[in-house]
Amino acid sequence: MQNKSQSSAKALLVMASIVVVLAGIKAASAIVVPFLLSVFIAMACSPIIAYAKRYRIPRAFAVVLVILIIVSIGFVLAGLVGQSMNDFSENLPKYRAQLVDEFGWLIGQLQGFNISVDKQQLLSYLDPGAAMNMATNLLSSLGGVLTNFLLILLIVVFMLFEAESIPKKVHIALDDPSMKIQQIDKFLLSVKNYLVIKTVVSLGTGLIIGIWLYVLGVDHFLLWSVLAFLLNYIPNIGSIIAAVPAVLLAFVQLGAPTAGLTALGFVVSNTLMGNVVEPRYMGKGLGLSTLVVFLSLIFWGWLLGTVGMLLSVPLTMIVKIALESSPDTHWIALLLASDDDELLDGKLDDQEQA
Repeated sequence: MQNKSQSSAKALLVMASIVVVLAGIKAASAIVVPFLLSVFIAMACSPIIAYAKRYRIPRAFAVVLVILIIVSIGFVLAGLVGQSMNDFSENLPKYRAQLVDEFGWLIGQLQGFNISVDKQQLLSYLDPGAAMNMATNLLSSLGGVLTNFLLILLIVVFMLFEAESIPKKVHIALDDPSMKIQQIDKFLLSVKNYLVIKTVVSLGTGLIIGIWLYVLGVDHFLLWSVLAFLLNYIPNIGSIIAAVPAVLLAFVQLGAPTAGLTALGFVVSNTLMGNVVEPRYMGKGLGLSTLVVFLSLIFWGWLLGTVGMLLSVPLTMIVKIALESSPDTHWIALLLASDDDELLDGKLDDQEQA
């Protein structure tokens, strides 16, 4: 009886501690978000530094070169996308009004099939222009984070300089100075590979979408290209979210056939990059179930905003690896695992042998 009460008290203490920690992270999000963004940018850039080291290029020179590339691309995109976003924001009321009119036409067509729908009531529940607002709000919130661009850049520089010693420090911090715990190295390598591959795939997706929309003549094609690049980091639903405003704009601007071609372009590019290219280089991925990926998107988005959504998978992987390392929480890691994860496969094999 005493053991049960002690276990209950321990569980309550752990839950209370988690709530306090999460509340602290949310309260300090203005500091936590730039730091996390810097960590993952540094991890994504670290293979370039390692590649330069093979050719005996000095680390300092390689880091400076990477930072110059990031800054150059950042300023060019900020100028082009910023102008495109301003133009889109100015035209947004007109686009919304046209969408509502087209929506009314659709309701009229449904009434021709004896499907009676009250236009005002339906619009009160479903605003067809909300997706366009969502796109601008998403980019605006990300732009707000990048106001700390200099701070993020400085953190990335220092991390890239110390990238070689970080794995060793992690081992020592976790009481493994002889570096025998291979799980730590596996985790660091998995997250780094995920970020690198996901960045390359997202760049390819954004480039294909931008070229396709330019050929179709859809306004603000560069804006939708950048949105497709960013939202491709959000698994499962990110590509759908990126497609909706572009398809709606094509529908308003150029009509239903072009909107259909726009949607087709998103489907083909995401099928090609997400189901052919990405699995070829990423293999089975990071071993998270689809449900967990979706729920992590909601949770990290609530906790850290837009950046939390973009980094939901790597952050959830950190939690999963931490849970795997303790016997008391190993069962939670099993719940997070996908059907083809090695962790779950190993457990099933042990049970079959037993």
